[in-house]
Amino acid sequence: MEQLRQKAFEIRKYILKSLTAAGSGHAGGSLGLADIFAVLYFHQLRHRPQQPDWPQRDRLVLSIGHVAPVLYATLALAGYFPTEELLQLRQFGSRLQGHPGREHGLPGIELSAGSLGQGLSVALGMALADKMDQNDRRTYCILGDGELQEGSVWEAIMAAAHHRCHNLCAVVDRNGLQIDGSTEAVMQLEPLAEKWRSFGWNTLEINGHHITEIKEAFAKAEMEKQKPTVLIAKTIMGKGVSTIENDYRWHGKAPSEQELPLFLNELKNSLGL
Repeated sequence: MEQLRQKAFEIRKYILKSLTAAGSGHAGGSLGLADIFAVLYFHQLRHRPQQPDWPQRDRLVLSIGHVAPVLYATLALAGYFPTEELLQLRQFGSRLQGHPGREHGLPGIELSAGSLGQGLSVALGMALADKMDQNDRRTYCILGDGELQEGSVWEAIMAAAHHRCHNLCAVVDRNGLQIDGSTEAVMQLEPLAEKWRSFGWNTLEINGHHITEIKEAFAKAEMEKQKPTVLIAKTIMGKGVSTIENDYRWHGKAPSEQELPLFLNELKNSLGL
């Protein structure tokens, strides 16, 4: 557990450094997902960084492509590419563009993401194909809560339950905020868990920053053999940096050179490291 907490800290550190170097990007959602990504890549997923196209790998589809910094930082720390390359975020000609793209040649990217509302449908296609081929690998899809205001997401939710894709696990980043403010003010989502359950999903509500809860929830998802599973993960946007936490204005904002050392120090202190 302590090792995973340390990994989450490292992910957040590199998120802040890469965003500052870029001068733009999405800090809030990226920081909020660090704990979940730490558990996924350093505990849960079957994957081989030195063989990114390994046929038996579990697949992670990042539907909310704008939080690419958390995916990039995690992939680098897992060994897919050097951490030094993270400072090339959003640079012209870089493999680390503002939204992940398979065409840029960065290993570990399963979906070229950008337009919201599409990732779960792609993940469902992957999971359904594996189910038909009797392949036991799993597909994970990371969604934003604001993204659930897209109708296409609910078509995928309905289809996944209909086809009993138990090898599909969705994770909803439920921080309650989106680019224009509160999700409930923009378009009400609650009662969210009840909606997923009514569509036929195994629905688990967790603290998205509690390492043990995250690990146990993924284990329960694997044990479910009749339904797809969704983890509705309650998170804090900008987790670890008080200036950013729960402030929707940091949805698409990067730290300045002056703010970076202050944020890194606060992050270290807040995690007791």
